[in-house]
Amino acid sequence: MSMTSSDFKSEVLQGPERRRRRTPAEKLAIVAETQEAGVTVSLVARRHGIAPNQLFLWRRLASQGALTATQSEEPVVPASEYRSLQGQVRELQRLLGKKTMEAEILKEALEFSSGSKKHLLRSLSWPKDGSQ
Repeated sequence: MSMTSSDFKSEVLQGPERRRRRTPAEKLAIVAETQEAGVTVSLVARRHGIAPNQLFLWRRLASQGALTATQSEEPVVPASEYRSLQGQVRELQRLLGKKTMEAEILKEALEFSSGSKKHLLRSLSWPKDGSQ
């Protein structure tokens, strides 16, 4: 494979941006180029104007499925943050269960207290003979 100057692309970035942002689809396409027969990572990296170590990182991420996960163009949450959020959800569910139980107890107490006063007084008074 001969390399001529027409194989290389250059891009001039305007404004304060110092590097080009590539979409996950672009990254996957570049990674796929490295898997062709007779092509080296360094060659593909030079062709696209990126550092070889960056391309090796993309290859590793692609093999782990990280680049495929981002093809939906939605933000990806780190695993540590995901576990933290799961813990928060469990804690909120526990508190909600506790509050639900408290509400049921208060509702039952309200129903009991709204009964007849005679029944309420009888339940609160001490038995005279020690039994009811």
